[in-house]
Amino acid sequence: MTSHEHAELESGKLPILAAVCQAALVLPLSFSAGAVATPAIGRSLGGDAAALTWITNAFMLTFGSSLMAAGALADQYGRKRVFLFGITCFVVLSVALSLAPNVLALDLLRAAQGLAAAAALAGGSAALAQEFDGPARIRAFSLLGTTFGVGLAFGPIVAGALTGAFGWRAVFLSAAVVGALAVIFGGSHLKESRHPDAVGFDWPGAAAFTAALTLFTCGIIQGPTLGWTSPLIAVLLMGSVATLIAFVAIEKYSARPMLDLSLFRYARFVGVQMLPIATCYCYVVLLVVLPLRFIGIEQHSEFEAGLMMLALSAPMLLVPFGAALLTRWISAGLLSSAGLFIAAGGLIWLGQVDPGSDVSAYVAPMLMTGVGTGFPWGLMDGLSVSVVPKERAGMATGIFSTTRVAGEGIALAIVSAFLSILVMAQLASLLPDAAQTERTAAALRLATGDAGPVFALAGPAGRAALEVSYGHAFTQLLNILAGITALSALVVLVLFRNSTTEAVSSEPARKGLSVQ
Repeated sequence: MTSHEHAELESGKLPILAAVCQAALVLPLSFSAGAVATPAIGRSLGGDAAALTWITNAFMLTFGSSLMAAGALADQYGRKRVFLFGITCFVVLSVALSLAPNVLALDLLRAAQGLAAAAALAGGSAALAQEFDGPARIRAFSLLGTTFGVGLAFGPIVAGALTGAFGWRAVFLSAAVVGALAVIFGGSHLKESRHPDAVGFDWPGAAAFTAALTLFTCGIIQGPTLGWTSPLIAVLLMGSVATLIAFVAIEKYSARPMLDLSLFRYARFVGVQMLPIATCYCYVVLLVVLPLRFIGIEQHSEFEAGLMMLALSAPMLLVPFGAALLTRWISAGLLSSAGLFIAAGGLIWLGQVDPGSDVSAYVAPMLMTGVGTGFPWGLMDGLSVSVVPKERAGMATGIFSTTRVAGEGIALAIVSAFLSILVMAQLASLLPDAAQTERTAAALRLATGDAGPVFALAGPAGRAALEVSYGHAFTQLLNILAGITALSALVVLVLFRNSTTEAVSSEPARKGLSVQ
């Protein structure tokens, strides 16, 4: 780090970075921790499989759909103000979640918590972009992204330990404590700033984007329950396409759009958007579906499941920093692509581990997947502000954050639905005499980790067969995820080819982050 960059930090910018990173730690931690707590919530509060699914999906839906709108509001009304409003609401809602009397109330509070998370992340990221410039900004956003990854990665172990020792309500109380620290740091050190030309708010664009994401997510989640030929599912999915088209049209002709479509003419910018999408399918969804498998199907305790997840999570502590160092000799595009290929191999290997296998059988393939994911994870936040001209960096980071968070919600909904479909197909041969509604209900419970009632009805002999069927479905799912990851790696490799026609900043290459 240069003497100028040291001076930046010594002048008070390190506490600002700490405040935003604290928020970036607790927001994704709340997402991944919720998956480990879900089985315990189901045992405590009841609720069917669909209601339990919304514990995670409601948070991700509102978080992803409102992130761009929150960024626009931060530009207009003040980045510090929006950050503090969001993180304060997040703390209050976390306390309320710890007191939720039933699953419906918990689902609604999680949706509200997602809105608060969007305000905190959008306001904090925008404030951070104003405090740092050039290579220092790239490093700050790389650290922000790594912190985000650590929150995601270690949510399961934190939730497992807290649930095992104090119950699931302690998970939400712990989020409130960390969030309160971000409020204290942010209130003391963040400086207020606004966009000087921000006038009005793109309400039509915000409404169209939120509607498109909501309709699609609801359609995907309800598809296995209602049937994919259901008229309601068709209306939801067609409505999502229509509102997405409307959103693109609105942004194209808006005087001050939330989404600057012209940025997508930069091939590397498109490549950067592929990185969080790819890591959603090779890593983020595993933070949800693996704990549900370990707890619900294999009957490990929440704490044991959290410990098992360390094999996937631990690489996030080291690999992203190693990837940043390697960019001095190897291009970021090549490193990211290679990492995704490694992760794809880990997924295929993990798919060969049968339910009920010794815990040690999971360690190596989960480590391989985590190591592979760590390469693009450590680079993509810095790349998001380096592959477009400097004056477009603010909008670029907003689009990137939205792609990451909205992509996580969409990926989780799609993968959950796919797992339900695959389990249902396995049950068709295992339970040929059962009614379709019974098979559907059983598949949904198995896919969401609420397997107790299904195992009780099947008895000891039937349970063994159900575990085998679930294992086959899970293997198929991991193979599909590996295919998506490998395809994404190829696309990233192509989009990050050398190109002299794109106007990109040359600073990262000189300072150690090569984008060529």
